Amino acid sequence: MKLVIGSDHAGFQLKVAIGEFLKAQGYEVLDVGAFDEKPSDYPDFAEKVGAAVLDGRGERGILICGSGVGVSVAANKIPGIRAGMCHDTYSAHQGVEHDDINVLVLGSRVIGVELAKDLVKSFLGAKFTNEERHLRRLGKVKAIEGKYMSTKR
Repeated sequence: MKLVIGSDHAGFQLKVAIGEFLKAQGYEVLDVGAFDEKPSDYPDFAEKVGAAVLDGRGERGILICGSGVGVSVAANKIPGIRAGMCHDTYSAHQGVEHDDINVLVLGSRVIGVELAKDLVKSFLGAKFTNEERHLRRLGKVKAIEGKYMSTKR
């Protein structure tokens, strides 16, 4: 599986640790930055990860900032991206199984490296169930997305 990973400056150290962990597990990892801890803007990396997932350079993405909130908000503005901020393993796998999230969001100032590794394993080990109720709900999410995509604000 090809994965895309990105962070702002606050998530840089955790991104490096997770990237190394993923490569050791045999995943192909595309790192879209940040590449150091100089102050940077989280929306830039949310967009890079989202675009890479949408254009097929990665099957799923992982985004990290200090709290996880900023990159989650930014990534979810991209049509077709369903980014879920998860700080527990249940949400990390359930978000894929029920909500078909394609980007895992982590807060580097909220969780540590070992928990982050567990969350990544749960996220990557999960598959969307394709159950009727989940397909119906995902269809409604996509309809909301489509409705507001065409509206200029």
